[in-house]
Amino acid sequence: MNKSRKKKWKADLGNIHNSLMMMYRCDRKLFIAKILITVIQSVLPLVSLYVLKLLIDFVTVSIAGGHFRTTEALVYVLFFCGIFLLNRLMTLAARLVNTFLTQKLSDYISNSLHQKSTELDLSYYDNSKYHDTFHRAQQEASYRPMQILDSFTSIIGSFLSLAGTVVILASFSWIVIFIMIFACLPDFIIKLYKSRKLYYWNKNHTQLFRSANYISALLTNRTSAKEIRTFGLAGYFQNKFNRLRKVIRSQIIRINMRLSALDIFAIVFETAALFFIVFMLIRGTVSGAITIGSFVMLFEAFRRGQSYMQGLIGGITGVYDNRLFIRNLFDFLKLKPNIVTPTNPKPFPQKILHGIEFRNVTFAYPDSSKNVLENFCLSVKPNSVTQIRGENGFGKTTLIKLLFRLYDCNEGGIYIDGTDIREFDLFELRKNISVIFQDFICYNFSVKENIQLGEIDTADIERIRQSLETSTADSFVQNLPSGYDTRLGKYFSNSEDLSMGQWQRVALARALYSNAPILVLDEPTSFMDAQSTRSFFARLDELAQNRIVLLITHSDEV
Repeated sequence: MNKSRKKKWKADLGNIHNSLMMMYRCDRKLFIAKILITVIQSVLPLVSLYVLKLLIDFVTVSIAGGHFRTTEALVYVLFFCGIFLLNRLMTLAARLVNTFLTQKLSDYISNSLHQKSTELDLSYYDNSKYHDTFHRAQQEASYRPMQILDSFTSIIGSFLSLAGTVVILASFSWIVIFIMIFACLPDFIIKLYKSRKLYYWNKNHTQLFRSANYISALLTNRTSAKEIRTFGLAGYFQNKFNRLRKVIRSQIIRINMRLSALDIFAIVFETAALFFIVFMLIRGTVSGAITIGSFVMLFEAFRRGQSYMQGLIGGITGVYDNRLFIRNLFDFLKLKPNIVTPTNPKPFPQKILHGIEFRNVTFAYPDSSKNVLENFCLSVKPNSVTQIRGENGFGKTTLIKLLFRLYDCNEGGIYIDGTDIREFDLFELRKNISVIFQDFICYNFSVKENIQLGEIDTADIERIRQSLETSTADSFVQNLPSGYDTRLGKYFSNSEDLSMGQWQRVALARALYSNAPILVLDEPTSFMDAQSTRSFFARLDELAQNRIVLLITHSDEV
């Protein structure tokens, strides 16, 4: 085995360990309960099988002797039924534990994905490989760790049951044990081969699946609904989706048909082994070497032994299969942001005295050879409105992203009161800047919550009122059915939708709600009517008192 493969195996074993530890941390009691239930369920069938042998031998002897011992019969029957009852209760308990643990694990992993997604730089979102990694992690994260636990417990349970079966079969012949194990080897090898083939097939076709999902989202999302209907694109996109799905479907059928041929070989091999063992047991019973009860016990032991071998193989290949897929989850969770808080951050100034300075800033987006900004310089003073005008693609919005450290400059730097923003705590920097983006979000929450998102830790009704008034949104908010408590949008019932101009005024109010000393307005009136625009711009100088206002626009109305 070469070094690269050894390294992969080591990493995969580490991922399996991390998956089990993740489930243990998710809920220790449920995790331990699942292991204990597995152990009990592994032992009960063997005890039941032995009691069945005793019961059949008792019946056989009673028929031959013509004498029925009631007390002994009741003991056997009660013992047999007690095992049956306990087994059913364990099955019920296992189902409940699985349900509870699955729900908790799903939430735990979703939180991990959400946290990681919000930690990563925007540069990751510009990379198609990131979207492939995230897609695979998101698609599989909800069920893969649980499958690893099921595979792991299946190995434990099957191994314990198989060990007991071997003890039972050893009383008859070691040849039977050898045949039982040997008969399952082809299936084991085939399952490992299939797991590897299917994993790499799925990995290599991630882009194809994402393309189909993208087209499906266009057909079903509200965002794209207007254009699809206006331009009559439904048929075009549906055909495009069907072509992609046809390719995916045909390839899935093709690869599964090829792999099924291998399964047939394994099934025939196991059937031949079963034929040989049944013939041996019949001959032994007829010759008097074993009793009828022993025949039933050994026959069932062999059949169950095959089943336990299948369970053991399934568990091992399940771990193998899932360790390949779980790699996607941990590959995603291992991603590290490039933009982070320095080890010893400088405190953000309590009051900005000198302003913001862009010094010879040069920047190009990841994987782009073209500079959006080159040796850009700008000085932004407190208590004033600084306007940045320019054509589309000039780099106006890019300035905001750099100021927030959503990206870092390739060359040059941005300074607040003479301190490079890269020396500030990242959270503190962003907390002290409020913004309305050109592509603002329309949150389907209440009016009040929409505004409070500007400074989520506060709840000040008077500030909400002032923000709505300054943004000119108060004129329509006061006419909504439940006022500030009215849910906006059309995603939920009992809500009110707004025009884009009204949504923009709510988003502007959200930015104004914050007491941050720096206020950035990126095309803040692009959807507003002329009167609302004039009303807002008339208050700009008032907004600039004791703060820095950076206004990005291509309008001449200011």
